[in-house]
Amino acid sequence: MLSWMQKSRKKTADLVVMAPLSGRAVPLDRVPDEAFSQRMMGEGIAIEPTEGKVFSPFDGVIAHLINSKHAIVLEHDSGAQILIHVGMDTVSLKGEGFTPRVETGERVKTGQVLLEFDIERIKAAGLPIITPVIVPVGIDAVLEVETHEGPISAGQDPVLTVKLA
Repeated sequence: MLSWMQKSRKKTADLVVMAPLSGRAVPLDRVPDEAFSQRMMGEGIAIEPTEGKVFSPFDGVIAHLINSKHAIVLEHDSGAQILIHVGMDTVSLKGEGFTPRVETGERVKTGQVLLEFDIERIKAAGLPIITPVIVPVGIDAVLEVETHEGPISAGQDPVLTVKLA
């Protein structure tokens, strides 16, 4: 017999996070920034992008578009969030080479373009283009994060499976 607690808990399916960029999904260990590579920011994967477009990996809301336009936090209806951080030290570009296509608070659909960026501009500044896709620490809705590595196409291949509470 189920207790009241067990009956009232709504079972939520795992959140499959589709590739927000095309390229190659690699372990976070390859990110040349300890906050990401040592998983201080959270668990996830990194993408070596081959195209300068970030797409929404699931239906959700833009929780935050960073002022320097190099990073976006997206929230799923389950409460799970992901941070997509384009390149390393790209905050130093002060938004140059980044064109957001969404605003904080906007509801987005899977596959919608969130951000465009100039890969060559980032490289010319001597900055790595590797892009962490992170489930931030401290999100109660998240139990576990499973990563999927290898060649990926934006919107077509999963990069993370988030086990939800």
